[in-house]
Amino acid sequence: MQLRFNRTNGEIDQMIDQLMEKAGGVHHPDLAREMIISALKAGQDTDYLADLKLLSNTMKEMRYTTKIFAPYRQKKKVTIFGSARTRPEEPMYRKCIDFAALLAERGYMIITGGGGGIMQAGNEGAGSESSFAANIRLPFEQSANPVMLKNPRLITYKYFFNRKVAFVKEADAIAVFPGGFGTLDEAMEVFTLIQTGKTSPKPLVLVDDEEGYWEQFFRFIKERLLVMGFISAEDFSIFTITKSYEEAVQVIEEFYTNYHSMRFVNGELILRLTKILAPDQIEMLENEFPELRLDNSRIELISARPEEADEPDLLDLPRIAFHFHHQHYGLLMAFIRRLNTF
Repeated sequence: MQLRFNRTNGEIDQMIDQLMEKAGGVHHPDLAREMIISALKAGQDTDYLADLKLLSNTMKEMRYTTKIFAPYRQKKKVTIFGSARTRPEEPMYRKCIDFAALLAERGYMIITGGGGGIMQAGNEGAGSESSFAANIRLPFEQSANPVMLKNPRLITYKYFFNRKVAFVKEADAIAVFPGGFGTLDEAMEVFTLIQTGKTSPKPLVLVDDEEGYWEQFFRFIKERLLVMGFISAEDFSIFTITKSYEEAVQVIEEFYTNYHSMRFVNGELILRLTKILAPDQIEMLENEFPELRLDNSRIELISARPEEADEPDLLDLPRIAFHFHHQHYGLLMAFIRRLNTF
């Protein structure tokens, strides 16, 4: 039988409905039904065991990730990336401890990869009670650090891609300390996701060492990628480089002084704010960021759209809306920082 996602599967649809009713407590049953149909279709589509194992393990890992993070949805979190090989006696290890401790003091929780080096320093600084660890099973180098070893917020992944989703999806900010290929991969992934709008805007802070690890890295980026036209000048608005852990915390906190969150509704970009903007402030934003708006559309103060009713806790927040030019997510980061000054 060829299964379809619309309700044209006859008895199969009825059996799925009965299964969900029997299980009980199934939230958003339409989506749960689609996942069941997807699993059945996958079983019909291929007899290749490795493919089915990948699909099954991916679903299980992401389900467990959601379960672990769900109780902390209202807590702001910062993901920390960095080398597993940074030793406790090195200055960057101490800097990461101080950075994470200050964030925890300000009410943030920390997400790390759960291994040693910078990851352990982040968990040490925040403390076990304010930490998550998204560990990865490797044949070397990556057992869970002692801070997180028996922590209920330790998740161990088989797949890097699921782990990366957790790092970015659950974070309100990303901090990257110097590291090797894995760290650079994570940093560039976040850079790309923000640049292309595949994750919501969030501060990306590159915490540098005294030798200028990040300054030297982005000198190459500027002298080669920018000059050759592979990236745009506005992409440098996506990140901040600093040698000061206090400044890194300040960058994160300032990003949310007025900006709250964003959503697209019927082609409009809606930015939720914590403070209402005055007409002259909106005019300043229009004058300073004309490229951000399609067809020179206006920035409007609005109330919540009907489509936002599924986020009831946010309905009372002030909002601005405009038709956004999707090639300018780097500029959007600069726009958010500017409206945070009002």
